[in-house]
Parts: sequence; C-alpha cells; structure tokens
Amino acid sequence: MTAKNFQKFGVIGGGAWGTALAQTLAVSGRDVTLWAFEDACADAINTRHENTLYLPGAKLHTSLKASSDLADLAGMDAVLAVAPAQHMRTTLAKFAPYASKGLPIVLCSKGIEISTLSFMADVLTETLPETIPAVLSGPSFAIDVANGLPTAVTLAVEDQEIGAALANAIAATTFRPYLSTDVLGAEIGGAVKNVLAIACGMVLGKGLGRSAHAALITRGFAEMTRLGVALGGRTETLTGMCGLGDLVLTCSSEQSRNMSCGMALGKGQSLDDIMSARTAVTEGVATAPALKRLAAKAGVEMPICEAVANILDGSAELDAEIKALLNRAHKAEV
Repeated sequence: MTAKNFQKFGVIGGGAWGTALAQTLAVSGRDVTLWAFEDACADAINTRHENTLYLPGAKLHTSLKASSDLADLAGMDAVLAVAPAQHMRTTLAKFAPYASKGLPIVLCSKGIEISTLSFMADVLTETLPETIPAVLSGPSFAIDVANGLPTAVTLAVEDQEIGAALANAIAATTFRPYLSTDVLGAEIGGAVKNVLAIACGMVLGKGLGRSAHAALITRGFAEMTRLGVALGGRTETLTGMCGLGDLVLTCSSEQSRNMSCGMALGKGQSLDDIMSARTAVTEGVATAPALKRLAAKAGVEMPICEAVANILDGSAELDAEIKALLNRAHKAEV
C-alpha cells in the first residue's frame, strides 16, 4: 500500500475522541464517514456540524459525514476503531461483513478486555483475522485535537511500509504521529496510564500534595515499564508518546476523565455516584481489575495499580491502601 490508497477513512465510534479524529482527517482533506451508535449523534453532526452529545462546542468540518449504519463504512481504505474497550469485540464483529481483506484498522481505544485479559490488537486479530492491526495512542485530549491544537502521538504498525503510508495520511499540520512497530508496547502504555491517572486523582483529591503526586507518576511509570517488558513490549516505546507522554498528560489534568474520577473518589464520593453522572466512558475503571489479574498472571509487581483495583471493587478503603503503600519495605529505586 502507498499513501495515495488512504483517502477514504471510516471512524467507528461517535464519542469525543472518535469525533476529534474524524475532524482532523476531514480538515486534512480526507473523505471521512463517522459511525455513531446513537441516531441523534449522527443527525447532529450531519445537520448542525457539531457532536452535541459528546463534544459540544467544537465546530466540525462540513465535509464530515456521520451515520448510525455500519454498512456505510464498507469500501474504506482504512478504519479507525474508537469503540470503548469493553465493547470493541462486539462492535468489530458487527463491522465484520464490511471489512475487506487487508484493511488496516487503527485501534484508538485504551484498555484491556475484562473477560479475556486481551489487548485490543488481540481482540481485532481474533474477530477480524484478515485485517491489519495498528494502534494510535499518546497524550491527546479530544477537544484539543478537534480545535487543531498541536498534538503528537504514537502510531504503531508492524509493517513499516503500511505504517509510513498511514502516518502520512493521518498526519496534519498540528497532529503529528511518530511511527513504531511495537503494537503491544503502545497498547500497554495506553491501558496502564488510565489506572495510574485514577491513583493520581485520588492523591490530589485527598490533599496529599504535589510531591506525592510526582512520586506516584514516577513509580507508576516504573510499574508500566515492568509490565511492558514482561509481556514483550519495548522499553523505548514506553518512554515515548504512548507511555510516558500519555501518562504525564492524563495524570496532570482534571480534564482527564480518569484523573477527575480519582479526585472525586479522594474527596469521598462513591464510585456509583461518579459513574452515574457521566455519559462518557472512564476506561480506567474497567481496566483496573483486568490489569490486576494480568499483572498477577505475568508475575509482575504493580502495587499502585493493584491498590486502585482494590479501592474500585470495594475490597479495600482508600486510606488503608495509602497507608499500605507508604509502609512498603524500602528498596533500591532501580
């Protein structure tokens, strides 16, 4: 494949991130069709050029088309899959009749499937084995991307030629993809950082200060790297946009749904109350228990991520987990 093949893009998922990516492609002159689950979402994009449900206030390019029928994504040159991680398998299965052999599918959701402990590339391979998996991940808030603010991400594809062509097609003046062949490493960074962002939110919500916050990011990155290496990812991938870069952004801003969830928990709100007030998915909540199980299976010590999982499932109190982390045995940093 060459860059000229990637003109027609389908985007599966009409949430904030899917809409922002579709907007970037449309502004760059690509032919884009965005699939949204809700008819009202597709109608608003087509008639008002705004995703009033998930990205209100962002004016969308008039060429961007939306549909609630996956059949309208047949015949695309490439597809971006932005369905929530826990719904990715079901959504891809519904898209299967319209996926051609050799179709590149760029996975843009960050998480681990709870039932199987699979990352999204594995889900894709099992569901649509004749397609080509790619992963797009990095420090990027949807509203920033939709508004054309400078953003850099990792685009991971095992085939370097296809990766280069995809990067050229996806790139925009203010949207810069850095290429990698480490698909697994890119997925690990994106999944783990969401859980760590909940932890960082808890620290700030409890008023434990910025020093504790910085320490948590640093030790969390050590956990991310340990798991990545143990599962076959590359350390250099996790020091890039999809690992350290995404971790810094997601753990440092209340704009992050995961961090804001943690802050609310730190201030004493219940998880049920937090989640019931949200329309958008907070991926780290579902990822935490899967990550805890995956780390145990791999024999990787991840005390921060395990603490988050315990707090979320109600098996431990926040104050008790903080005390347990602070009372861990002293050891060398590296």
